[in-house]
Amino acid sequence: MARSSAILRLWQRCTGLPAGRWLFSRLVCFKAPYFGSISPRFTVLEPGRCELSIAKRRKVLNHIGTVHAIAMCNMAELAAGTMTDVTIPATHRWIPKGMSVEYLKKADTDLRAIATVTPPAAWDDGADLPVNVDVLDRAGQVVVRATITMWVSAKKR
Repeated sequence: MARSSAILRLWQRCTGLPAGRWLFSRLVCFKAPYFGSISPRFTVLEPGRCELSIAKRRKVLNHIGTVHAIAMCNMAELAAGTMTDVTIPATHRWIPKGMSVEYLKKADTDLRAIATVTPPAAWDDGADLPVNVDVLDRAGQVVVRATITMWVSAKKR
């Protein structure tokens, strides 16, 4: 069996520590600084599933006082990418190829993004992997639904 991803090993190590989820979230944002703009907090990370949340605070708001659409897209991409990394075999790599987004209602609370995927039976040399992401408000209502297409291919040797 292939080794687990470095991100999954880091998650497993951090979650055993006091404030480990906070630390993991900060380390991910250190590696990919742009995502720090939304101050995400990872809550679940396992093959096939990732959950993270953001607080409704001034830096993610738009002019009408709701969470900005791009902040929600950032949540979706971060959850999808991190989940993809821990789901695919260590012999493969991924890159986002496209994203479709539906804005279903105003986002006026803290938010939670849930990324899920059904892995294929076999990993080809190169294939699209559609990742579903729902962004929910505090009441559990879906405010954004996104599908992020990941291109998954074998690592070059």
